[in-house]
Amino acid sequence: MTVSPPSSRIPRVRTAPWSTIRRFACTLLVIPLGMSPLAGQSTPSLPEYPVDPLTVPRPVIHATRIDGPIVIDGLLDDVAWAKARPDTRTWIQTIPDPGMPASQGTVLRIVYDDRNLYVGAVLHDEDTGSLTIPGLEQDFDTPNSDIFGVAIDTYLDRQNGFLWAVNPGGALWDAQAFNDQRDLSPAWEGIVDVRTSINDSTWVVEMAIPFSTMRFNPVVGDQVWGINFSRRIRRRNEDALWAPIPIQYRVYKFSLAGTMEGLRDLPSGRNLWIKPYALGNRLTGARYAPAEQSGDVGLDAKWGLTPRMTLDLTVNTDFSQVEVDQEQVNLSRFSLFFPERRDFFLENEGTFGFQDTAIRNYRTGSSPRNFRLFNSRRIGLSATREPLPIAGGARLTGRIGDRFEIGLLDMQTRSFSGLSNGSDYSAENFAVARAKGTFGPTTIGGMFINRQETGGADPSGYNRSYGVDANVQLATNVLMSAYWARTDDPESDSDANTAMLQTAWRNPFWNVSGLFKHVGKGFNPETGFIDRTAVRRYFTTVGVHPQINRLGIREINPYVDVDVYTNLEDALETRGLEAGAVVSLLAGGQITMRIRDRYERLFEATRIGGAEVLTGSYEWLEPSIRLSTRGDLPVFLSGSVQWGDFYDGSRTSYSADLTVRPNEHVSLEVGGQRNDLTLGGLNFSADIYSARLRYALNTRAFFLAFVQYNGATEELISNARINLIHSPLSDLFLVYTERRSLASGFSEPLLERGLTLKVTKLLAF
Repeated sequence: MTVSPPSSRIPRVRTAPWSTIRRFACTLLVIPLGMSPLAGQSTPSLPEYPVDPLTVPRPVIHATRIDGPIVIDGLLDDVAWAKARPDTRTWIQTIPDPGMPASQGTVLRIVYDDRNLYVGAVLHDEDTGSLTIPGLEQDFDTPNSDIFGVAIDTYLDRQNGFLWAVNPGGALWDAQAFNDQRDLSPAWEGIVDVRTSINDSTWVVEMAIPFSTMRFNPVVGDQVWGINFSRRIRRRNEDALWAPIPIQYRVYKFSLAGTMEGLRDLPSGRNLWIKPYALGNRLTGARYAPAEQSGDVGLDAKWGLTPRMTLDLTVNTDFSQVEVDQEQVNLSRFSLFFPERRDFFLENEGTFGFQDTAIRNYRTGSSPRNFRLFNSRRIGLSATREPLPIAGGARLTGRIGDRFEIGLLDMQTRSFSGLSNGSDYSAENFAVARAKGTFGPTTIGGMFINRQETGGADPSGYNRSYGVDANVQLATNVLMSAYWARTDDPESDSDANTAMLQTAWRNPFWNVSGLFKHVGKGFNPETGFIDRTAVRRYFTTVGVHPQINRLGIREINPYVDVDVYTNLEDALETRGLEAGAVVSLLAGGQITMRIRDRYERLFEATRIGGAEVLTGSYEWLEPSIRLSTRGDLPVFLSGSVQWGDFYDGSRTSYSADLTVRPNEHVSLEVGGQRNDLTLGGLNFSADIYSARLRYALNTRAFFLAFVQYNGATEELISNARINLIHSPLSDLFLVYTERRSLASGFSEPLLERGLTLKVTKLLAF
């Protein structure tokens, strides 16, 4: 069955009276002739566009049980697909024309058997030769791709679920979403078989999602899941959804999803995944004299104790295949945050999230880069970002009943000596307990973390963190977050507390939020991250999002921020007054302009960027502008410039990123940041340059090369990786890493060079 795509030119007006009379007359003529295809059915009323996504009924799709498996080849030609009920409803745009029909039609079918849920989609497109496929690797660049997406809320709690997106080349992006769009964990991976095909007027997606990949409640009889589907037509800069939602949300806003019915007597068997690895490596350089050669084995295991509870185990954990951190320039007085990149810790990250919140499309002024009570990078990585040996660990995550979610984590590291800075690390144990309860639109949780030295004759070092948090949806567009936490250690201060209260309101036009935070001078989360202590913070923002949709402009977002830090005696320490505007273009790309009035008071001399800045008060203006072109073109770029005074001197910063992507197999990214500074009587620069080459032979064979130069440390870091996926979630990695000092040219001794071969194999039972 085929469905012609709806017109993209449907006017934004109510049906004219004459059109209504004419349609009624034609109906009277057709029915007596027996030609009505809707005989015996009620005729649905035509919608009035643009529709209000908050008032239209939530759609329902039916899943049909079939007797046997389907061959996943991207063709939808198995007999079983003919049994499905095709869903041909009109999807609704979120951009560029909110509330209007999608410009192209989509036909959905869902069937299932005892092992898999099958999703089939026929995506009509009048110009399939212009489909955008940015890459074939897992977790490809979804914003700059044509995609078909599905989001499934298996517990129908309207809060949490699983996400998949597929591009026309068959590449897969997957993730877990938590707390009704507040938290996203893109590192989650599950076994999914997906194939695509491209025809003259359609492209087709065929997916098999094993029930063992998802958690759900295996009740006997019928059950209903939350579901939504999304589609991006990149050349039109168009996003559309099956269950329409307002422009400020994404497809994983589960409280506004539709439903899937027809599921019955789903499998309840336990599942066990075991993933052993074997590796060999060789390390040379000044940090490894003499050269070291070694081999190792270990394993990860995942056991579904119950359909709602999963136990993950890791023994002799290794992360040698993980890409190196991206270097950063620190021109502030505070610590930089480096994100977690290791899959074991990223999976189910949302369960352990206790942090400042960054809500997508809300301007909150806060981010997990400001504070995390639990930051997994403290496990198995030194302060200089060098790996420490992990003996093993366990993680238990899941649900108790319909309301409660728990997460337990215990990891043990070994003692280690010989780091580049000469530091020695004692063996440590890290224990984390997290619990959350959902009560309608409110989530309340608690967390406890213990970091305990276990090495040495008399281990007594410890650091403990604990706290409670809450997230509340006060109304459809109003969110509130709050937390309180405390730390304890042998030298704990009386004021070792932190607390935060934040409220945000966002509708399609307004974007308003406010925040208050207190951080005591003794607050010290050694298994977390905090950017600054002994402060109180006050933040508020007001912005608007008018939809222009003419003159090449889709949206203009002017805003004003006020950000104030005081010390604990309420003396002003930092103030930022910012006014700016973000212009989003109809074809894609953005222009961002801002000017910031900054005030900093230093109560003691401070080193910034290698220069000493004396005590005193400093005030200056920071204008900046940033431009980015549309990302679906073979060549696109972004760049920014910032200038003005900086403490007792001046600063001019330039950054640029160029991406060349001739096809879905190859991409080259070149970027750099240059900072010219006059500070503390010194003239100097702080620069970072990088280049990344990606090559994908297909969706299972990849090559990545990454080179970085950090001007502050005068080091050149290189990383190259070959990855072959030889079976589902099973890999072969060949990894080359090099770190070289350029302080006196290439004559300096090599700091580090490593070559690692690693093989993993998933065994599913």
